[in-house]
Amino acid sequence: MTLAREIVRRWKSVKTAPVPDAVLAAARLHCLDAVGVGLAASSLPQGEPYRCFSAGGQGGISLLSGGSLASAADAALANGGLIHSLEFDDTHTGSIVHGSAVLTPTMLAMAQACKADPDAALRAYLMGYEILIRIGLAAQGSFQNNGFQITSAAGPLVSAAIAADLMGGNEDDGVNAMGIALSQASGVFEFLSNGSSVKSMHPGWAAHAGIMAARLAMCGLTGPETAIEGARGLFAAFARDDAAPARFKALLGDLGSRWHMLDVAFKFLPCCHYLHPFDEAAGRLAAEISDPAQIAEMILRIAPGAASIVCEPWAHKQNPPDGHAARWSLPVVAAMRLVEGRVDLDMFREKASPAVLALAARSRWEPLAQHRFPNAFEAEIECRLADGRTLSARIEDVFGNASRPAGESDVLTKFRTNAARCLPDASIRALESFFLKPGSPDMAAFATALAVRT
Repeated sequence: MTLAREIVRRWKSVKTAPVPDAVLAAARLHCLDAVGVGLAASSLPQGEPYRCFSAGGQGGISLLSGGSLASAADAALANGGLIHSLEFDDTHTGSIVHGSAVLTPTMLAMAQACKADPDAALRAYLMGYEILIRIGLAAQGSFQNNGFQITSAAGPLVSAAIAADLMGGNEDDGVNAMGIALSQASGVFEFLSNGSSVKSMHPGWAAHAGIMAARLAMCGLTGPETAIEGARGLFAAFARDDAAPARFKALLGDLGSRWHMLDVAFKFLPCCHYLHPFDEAAGRLAAEISDPAQIAEMILRIAPGAASIVCEPWAHKQNPPDGHAARWSLPVVAAMRLVEGRVDLDMFREKASPAVLALAARSRWEPLAQHRFPNAFEAEIECRLADGRTLSARIEDVFGNASRPAGESDVLTKFRTNAARCLPDASIRALESFFLKPGSPDMAAFATALAVRT
């Protein structure tokens, strides 16, 4: 049996089985968090391309940016782009996938288009996340090492599975949808060369591609059965890992009993997740360094697997061209925390300050000798001061990850702060009720909450 067919069969066999309450609660909280991030983005310059793209659209699917409604596929593209445009969306660190940025817009668009029961739609989101995580775990780091973002390379196949499921497709429809989606898989890391904003499109396009693939499959278009394990399939073309299909098959064995959703990390800073522990380390050092100008040299130690994203080329990272590009700059984010005392949405509106760039210029990076990447995001900073002292701080894992989980109150505070940028209090409360309370009667409550803007 091919892996795509095994996914569909296992999916259908467990999708109505009992799910632990803690798992469903986590899924609800992650969906709410993703919507909040998308709402915040809709009020900022990073959201303008998606507001422009969806202006004047036709369809009945709600947009996080408000205004005109759109088709399911276009809404998923715009909403996924918004959710990912601030680097504020969740991550499963072990597999390095931004699952909610792909799967939440897919689920919301298809639930509205198909008038699906919200609880059934949530289960489809959950099943999709479990599959996407297992793809990442099967080829840990291989997609990234070959220049592809796994979220956008594997995301279309999982989005297609969700869409086919919510459309009521049969087994062959699901298999064909994943095969068709493979031909739309994409997402390269070349955006790092200049910090361009196209990365935000990666999960939105994956969601769009999956919905289109499912629609085409339901219309009779066929795709390769071996989309995952084939000689030119997902793992071969993007991960270039011959052993990954076997590992993935083994990981499918506990689908429905082992819930990786409980390990998905929330992000509390709007920048690359690899940088978050450095913010924490810099915060500790800031308590001991009264004047950052006295730092003669800052040494940043990071796991080699993360360095290619946030350290290379170093000269570019020390002086990124604008605020958005700084979201992937190790020296600037560390310096920002020491000099400005905070790393938040407003800090990335413009190019970093001269004082931040000056400290970034006095920094260098080294590989962290012992690390657990990607299962943990660690950081070590050493500051050598002009008075001869040397101070250091180490973070063993990022806050919000499974080893240091965030509480519901932390996530709700983040959501409310983000949503308040564009929605009134009544809409914010309505969205919280819709996502966090089981048994919502239909998707109308979601659409109504988004319709009113401040």
